[in-house]
Amino acid sequence: MPRLAPVHYQILIKVFKKAGFKIARQESSHIVMEKPGIDRPLVIPCYPEVGVPIISGLLRSAKMTRTEYFGLLP
Repeated sequence: MPRLAPVHYQILIKVFKKAGFKIARQESSHIVMEKPGIDRPLVIPCYPEVGVPIISGLLRSAKMTRTEYFGLLP
């Protein structure tokens, strides 16, 4: 399985939209996404490169496996 690598925030938004999340709001330089059945909203920073620790935390909050993540990457 490939390693997680930093990606642009717009790629993360596309991945989570494919997984059923919707943009709830944008607060300053962060985009908040929600999905019914998921307790915590995903907070994605608008960075040119979102780091691996943040991506790992987002996957954990979204209850998504790395395999699902790589399958949804454009």
